[in-house]
Amino acid sequence: MTTADSPATAARRPATAWPLENAVFSAAMVAQRLPWTDAPARALGLDALTRDGLTRLLLAHLRRTRSGRPVRLRTPYGSFLVPLTTGDADALLTRADEAGALGPAAGLTPGGQRYGLSPHAPLDRDAATAPAAAPDTLPTEDVDRAIGARRGDGTLEWHEWYRGMLRLSRRVVAGAAAVEDTLLSEVIAVATAASDSRSYEAGAAGALRRRLAPHLADPDPASLAGRLMARGADPDAATPVLAHALALVSEAAAGTALQALALLAAGAALSPKDAVGEALRRYPPVAAAVYPVRAPFVWEDLAVESGTAILRAPGWLRAARDADDPDPATAALCAAPAGCAAARFAALVAEGVVRAVTARVRPVLISPGFTADRLPDTLDARTLLVALHDLDDLADHPGRAGDGRVTVGMATAVPVSAYGYAPASYGALAHASADRLERHAESLAACAANSGWNRDEAGERFRMVLLGHAERCAKAADGVRRAAKRLTD
Repeated sequence: MTTADSPATAARRPATAWPLENAVFSAAMVAQRLPWTDAPARALGLDALTRDGLTRLLLAHLRRTRSGRPVRLRTPYGSFLVPLTTGDADALLTRADEAGALGPAAGLTPGGQRYGLSPHAPLDRDAATAPAAAPDTLPTEDVDRAIGARRGDGTLEWHEWYRGMLRLSRRVVAGAAAVEDTLLSEVIAVATAASDSRSYEAGAAGALRRRLAPHLADPDPASLAGRLMARGADPDAATPVLAHALALVSEAAAGTALQALALLAAGAALSPKDAVGEALRRYPPVAAAVYPVRAPFVWEDLAVESGTAILRAPGWLRAARDADDPDPATAALCAAPAGCAAARFAALVAEGVVRAVTARVRPVLISPGFTADRLPDTLDARTLLVALHDLDDLADHPGRAGDGRVTVGMATAVPVSAYGYAPASYGALAHASADRLERHAESLAACAANSGWNRDEAGERFRMVLLGHAERCAKAADGVRRAAKRLTD
């Protein structure tokens, strides 16, 4: 027997779960799409009966009974080989990738549906980590625009925020000329959805090449495309790299950054970097991914057969995270087994967005209501309601009280009330409205103080009208603030 044959001879098949374990694991998977089931358990303080608690206990049981090794589980969504720790998941998939045994990964929804993921393309690490890619160098015009699109009570509207972050993502990845190229983002979304189908190579890949060609022909040196081309990258080779980077940056800037703002508002993180890392760890965009095995391979003492489907679920394994677990961005944003520089770059962009927002305004969580010591198991960015309160330092913000201009640039519509909001949530909305009224009163008074009204009698009358409106706004702000205090006490 040769040395090379020994590992294969000694290898054994992965352990198979017991029927009861399969049933409990299947129930945990099904429960992922039923968030309301957590409410009774949380109300009674029985966290072990929540979806996250059940999954945590089951994984702990499997690690204890299977010596921590991957186990084969049968579910209504298929049979999977499930690594029980993040370290094993990374090592197993890395070995399979080195052996050329993996097919394209697909995402797995809580309902068991598989969906396409952005095809991984290796990004030049130097381009992704250059000084120009640091969070502090992020262009802020799109962040300012997103902040300016707040509702009148200071809350962010998801679709406006999403569009703003797509603009920022295109600027950072493809350059300033791509900011208004909304079709580029649409093509990226279609190509991602079709990545695991025949239509990808037939149409989506070609559309990506055509859409990115102008931005690569005359690249913006401040963008990721410009840095890649400056390093001598071939345009054809750079196209899938930039497409992958744009898909991940768009996801991180829009979804992860908003989740991070909510965590900061709840006191669950102390800095933008911590908030983004916690959001990716707790609420990974790729919560579960399935990797088909196309050829047999051996990892340590396990023989994995062709036809096996490996399930990696970063969201489920977060409670079992290793102490030396690397940056969570890779598994959270990209399904690449051996790491992804584009995912780390996307996390840096999300951190830059959060840093730029918090430098200008203060995030306040409206809904859902949670605290730092009781974070939700799921947090869909599309359902988040976050208000952005202006900072108290008016000196650094021209256009406010003191310069004679009326600050009425933001829309005045307020969000529609939703059933189930706690009184404190309405109180936070009322506080935001009171602050808005008070700022408006100050700006009206400042406008009335402008010397331009001194020219004639009509000007003096207009000044009195402005002062009257300012007084009424100030009184209204005081009344709304007292009502808000009643709701939040």
